[in-house]
Amino acid sequence: MISKSTPSQYQRYLKFLNDEYHITFSSYEDCHLWSVSKQDEFWKSIALYFSVQFDTPCLTVRQRTNQLWETRWFEGASLSYAKNIFAQFSNSRPAIVYQNETTSLAEISWQCLLNKTVQIQKELLGKGVQKGDCVVAYCVNSPETIAAFLATNALGAIWSSCSPDFGLDAVRDRFTQLQPKVLFGHSMYSYNGRSYDVSVNNTSLCDELDGCLFIDLNACQDFDDPDVSLDDLFFQSVDFSHPIWVLFSSGTTGKPKAIVHGTGSMILEHVKALGIHQNVSVGDRYFWYSTTGWMMWNYSLSSLLCGATLCIYNGAPHFPDTSSLWRFAAQATINHFGHGAVYYQQQVDTGFAGTSDLTFGYLKTIGSTGSPLSASTCIGLQKYFTNAHVISLSGGTDVCTAFLGGHPETESIPGEIQCKMLGAPVAIWNDKGEKILDQAGELVLTDSFLVMPIFLWGDSNFSQLRKSYYSMFSSVWNHGDWATEKTVGSFVIHGRSDATLNRYGVRIGTAEIYNALHIIDEIEDSLIIHLTNEHHEKLLLFVQSNDTLDFSLIKSHIRNQCSPRHIPDEMIRVPAIPYTISGKKVEVPIKRLLMGMSEEKTLSRDAMRNPSAIDWFIDYAKTNSFT
Repeated sequence: MISKSTPSQYQRYLKFLNDEYHITFSSYEDCHLWSVSKQDEFWKSIALYFSVQFDTPCLTVRQRTNQLWETRWFEGASLSYAKNIFAQFSNSRPAIVYQNETTSLAEISWQCLLNKTVQIQKELLGKGVQKGDCVVAYCVNSPETIAAFLATNALGAIWSSCSPDFGLDAVRDRFTQLQPKVLFGHSMYSYNGRSYDVSVNNTSLCDELDGCLFIDLNACQDFDDPDVSLDDLFFQSVDFSHPIWVLFSSGTTGKPKAIVHGTGSMILEHVKALGIHQNVSVGDRYFWYSTTGWMMWNYSLSSLLCGATLCIYNGAPHFPDTSSLWRFAAQATINHFGHGAVYYQQQVDTGFAGTSDLTFGYLKTIGSTGSPLSASTCIGLQKYFTNAHVISLSGGTDVCTAFLGGHPETESIPGEIQCKMLGAPVAIWNDKGEKILDQAGELVLTDSFLVMPIFLWGDSNFSQLRKSYYSMFSSVWNHGDWATEKTVGSFVIHGRSDATLNRYGVRIGTAEIYNALHIIDEIEDSLIIHLTNEHHEKLLLFVQSNDTLDFSLIKSHIRNQCSPRHIPDEMIRVPAIPYTISGKKVEVPIKRLLMGMSEEKTLSRDAMRNPSAIDWFIDYAKTNSFT
């Protein structure tokens, strides 16, 4: 929680509402209710408060229809994301602070970022790129990649990216859907102390992408281009709902969905989420560890919209040791540090081994996402970083933001997410479509939300979109998270709905089991799978451990900490637990594998962080298939 002597963005926003609209609220809950019941007024106020630059104003803020996905926002308005980024141009602070495994810390000025963006835009123009074209990138998270995106976006072209840790097949599955005109790529990169030559992959992709032209970003790494002015960068104004980028679902269970987001909605949502909920302000330094293949790359990029300096670390988070990111945070004087929940769990478990200084008086927030942050890990973070506000985000690639997040004015309750984000009409429903409190249920959106996808690529009649988000409740968006809304306004995320453990009529989330097992020192990691058919059911606990384990004690622990109805029938030791590239446990594909589905129909190895971990489960399923 921030110092009372320093007004937060939330406090300043409330003062703005009072000064401009004569609106006051007695509580955050009242403010949130206004933001979702008066969305026209709310989103217009966000645009004004954050001084979003429109090239033409809107005629109507929201046009509602009978179908949520057909809601139209800011009709008639036009603007440019890149233009709003460069509106923050300043000689008083760097645009980017960057480090990788092999170089020392470097600062990229706004002038150097502009110079590089102009040079890359000239290359794109020379290759015939124009508004509406797709440009893709198979590249690492680096300053030249940021410049490549800004050059692309400034032309009104549509961006999509994958990181080199994606296998070639996974990249093909994504990029071939888009028919891109240009491919950006790094021919060489380093990770975990090793150098990789991926030039052959780039050549193969260009050949398969039907004449796609290639730009090697390794040739753009030196930021020594001649100085230019902002007038030298061409900004193509686009409609508010013009596609800004295409993000892809994980692809572990089938062909990845190509999710298309609108330009204006990303600007307004990101300045709101970063500014009001994470208290990112002009001059702050913002870092969230990510690759170009995760939505947090896009989300972090928008910290530049808030006047912050974007901090980037390109490399393995545990190389050359587990304290590498904290050294980077100290050298870069980072104010906002973000990572996945699994990373924090590992750091707390080892007592931040190898990190000599964790005072970090300039650290304002520690952010977590990717999977639920356990109460014990949250308590550990608060113990080590006493001055920082620990927050969790829950949302996803589908909206490129969070539905639930932080509140700078209140304390974090370990294991819970503080609040519904402003403008997000979130509720928890039971199977009957009734709103519930203090009970686990489906996380839904009961009204239109500004950042719902404008469409899925190739889904001309919205059939795939309806199947993905509206198949359970036809009138509302069902996100697929199993969660509880507390009476006090906070939330607990229990896991994905399709991986919940529904046993003997009692349904709990897998995260509850993982959090309970986490405190057992001998267990390094775990995966719990509930198998059911019309004849019988079985609950299997897979455990990664190098120690001898007492199954009876583990069962007793689960009975006492979670539920007597969710005691595993079997416990099986495994060499490793498989994860997606974004750090989520591969639950549903393993479940399908054990239900007798083939590997080809179950998962894509190229979308996994540790694909070899799946081999054990494939062999196990051959002799232990549940049918």
